[in-house]
Amino acid sequence: MGCSRTAGDVREVLLDGGVIRYVETGEGPTLLFVHGVLANGVLWRHVVSSLGGRFRCVVPDLPLGGHSVAMRPEVDMTLRGVAGIVAELMEALELRDVTLLGNDTGGAICQAVISERPERVGRLVLTNCDAYDAFFPVLLSPFHYAAKLFGARFVDLLAWTLRARLVRRALFKMVAVRDIDEATLDAYARPLIQDAGIRRDLARFLRGVSKRYTLDAARSFGRFHRPVLIVWGDRDPFFSPRLALRLQQDFPNARLEAASGSRAFVPEDRPERLAGLIEEFLGESAGGPLEEVPSGDWN
Repeated sequence: MGCSRTAGDVREVLLDGGVIRYVETGEGPTLLFVHGVLANGVLWRHVVSSLGGRFRCVVPDLPLGGHSVAMRPEVDMTLRGVAGIVAELMEALELRDVTLLGNDTGGAICQAVISERPERVGRLVLTNCDAYDAFFPVLLSPFHYAAKLFGARFVDLLAWTLRARLVRRALFKMVAVRDIDEATLDAYARPLIQDAGIRRDLARFLRGVSKRYTLDAARSFGRFHRPVLIVWGDRDPFFSPRLALRLQQDFPNARLEAASGSRAFVPEDRPERLAGLIEEFLGESAGGPLEEVPSGDWN
């Protein structure tokens, strides 16, 4: 399974839509890590290893193609539906005052969570992610349209091509500057390759992609007064720095920091930088309102 490569205890929780596997490690303030499409909890392994001794880190494998247990066929697999799974997970694990962290599609999921179910979220951390009109961004929209036209057949073809290690490496090179080791590439791709139920879940999510969900979520940003940290990679061909600047402007209590040299997968490219900023952010936001903290430079 994906999250088994993240240090900690592998656990399961039965939700209305099916089983979610997750890793939990550490003690202290709770951090909940949300990955995106074609990834799983492995994405956060280096960040968690830096933070796990001082924080309670909860790292689920969400049903976005890298998970190991297929969801029930009737589950809502739109962005709003997956956000509901995250909210239900927080409730089932009795997580409160959570720092919610999202990358890539996971960032859009976090935006939907704070829009519709913000009561358990104390802070928000977003790295390069879908937002506003960019769900999906233009360069990734073929994944949505192919799934809409061809459904599971498109995802079956995608899984077949990912059997080739060269294809896996080329795909993930688009989202990470650093070379990702073979074991991690396998952990990302193997569930999709091996399980038709996983492919069905991903096909349903891709078909349901629509910017109306992210635009709806954005209308709530002005009401979210809890601290927000935005950490943005500057070498990302998909998610423009303009998205980061707009997010910073729309949240009342937000700070923006650059992750120089990173593409979309900031937890892969700059895990030490991200972990350090998260720890600093939690210390500052616990001690007083974030507005009193100077914003980071953005070039």
